[in-house]
Amino acid sequence: MRGVPFSAVVGSEWTKLWSVRSTWWATGVFVLVVGAVGALAAASTDTADRPEVAVQTALIGFGFGQLALLVVGLLTVTAEFASGSAVSTLTAVPRRTRLLLAKTVVVVVWCLLLAVVLAALCFLAARTLTAVPGGVPPTDPAVLRTLGLQAGAAALVGVLGIALGTVLRSTAGAVMVGTALVLVLPPVLALSGPRWAERLAQALPMVRVGQDAFFSVPTSWPVGMAVVAAWAVGAWVLGAVLHERRDV
Repeated sequence: MRGVPFSAVVGSEWTKLWSVRSTWWATGVFVLVVGAVGALAAASTDTADRPEVAVQTALIGFGFGQLALLVVGLLTVTAEFASGSAVSTLTAVPRRTRLLLAKTVVVVVWCLLLAVVLAALCFLAARTLTAVPGGVPPTDPAVLRTLGLQAGAAALVGVLGIALGTVLRSTAGAVMVGTALVLVLPPVLALSGPRWAERLAQALPMVRVGQDAFFSVPTSWPVGMAVVAAWAVGAWVLGAVLHERRDV
């Protein structure tokens, strides 16, 4: 069993990802939230003669929808422990870090593909609705950076979901912690008053992407993505270490 090729492990994980309804539900929620929030924001914002603002507004739903991608990531781990199939999986692939890496590859590929396609569609929709002659072209560096940031952030959120699922091994617990990190703690800390709380909020993962994905901050996006990557990779490494040390 130890001789199972890595490509075969990835293929098996890809099949398992799409054999459960939760993946389809979470993907549908992501698409719905991104589209609905973007449409509502565009309807309530004057973007006439401001194509840059139109693009930003169309992509604003990514910050809320990415919670669904986090759920996709964590369920690739927690669903197996909930059903008891983790034992058979570990019997077939006893090298646990290798198995976790295969799960990560599958989730990252799917999150990247989904985010790239959806971000491009949102951009094209915003560009069509504004219909400003000489507006921002698709090849504009700011546009490419923004779309790339959203895709990269989506992939990292998926990795964070895998990490939380591996550390906690509980769907409910991982969802609660992930929701706190992505949606709850940032506004609570930012509005609490003390400067230390505001600085702590700035260190949370999705806050940085939410700021740096916009056209108005062209020089700080590497810092923002580095913060998100540090959270995702750090949590993943912790999960891998704990996964190796546990009995099951």
